[in-house]
Amino acid sequence: MDSPNWVSDFLRRTLETTQAFVADFGAQRTLAAMAHSIVASVSAGGKLLVAGNGGSAGDAQHIAAEFVVRLMYDRAPLAAIALTTDSSILTAAGNDYGYEAVFERQVLALGRRGDVFLGISTSGHSANVLRAFEASRRLGLVTLGFSGGDGGAMPALCDHLFLAPSRQTAIVQQIHITAAHIVCGLVERAMFPPPPDAA
Repeated sequence: MDSPNWVSDFLRRTLETTQAFVADFGAQRTLAAMAHSIVASVSAGGKLLVAGNGGSAGDAQHIAAEFVVRLMYDRAPLAAIALTTDSSILTAAGNDYGYEAVFERQVLALGRRGDVFLGISTSGHSANVLRAFEASRRLGLVTLGFSGGDGGAMPALCDHLFLAPSRQTAIVQQIHITAAHIVCGLVERAMFPPPPDAA
């Protein structure tokens, strides 16, 4: 069992991907634009809807929690909903309309013009996320995406798309949560003056 070499290789690839992210000022501007879109929406009474599959479902819930509760310091809650958490809705939509409809159905029910939808798919080919993007566009939501590699089918559906500079799912997910913390941190700072002791 070659555990030390595998661990070292995984850490090396993680570091290389992170360094590529640090050097990608276009990607950083994209995250700032995402934050601006969320600030504009929430300030006007809108909300953030977030969805993804598997590990990205966990990320959707993590991101929504950072907005509703807090990230860096105490402040008022921000309106965000993870579309991955209601087992009755997910199973009913999957049973009645197919798994491709589980997020689309919720966007159609909850989304309003001016809201923001953030779809997360490491490959950019998740059918249920793509259909949620399509529904969001029809309703007039701002569409934000997190993906990896070339983004698959997501570039044509996103107003702003962040691409992690990797095609390896685990590493893409690591970069995604860092990017999400950046976006949430920017929103937090824009909407609530940071206290003197804030990092």
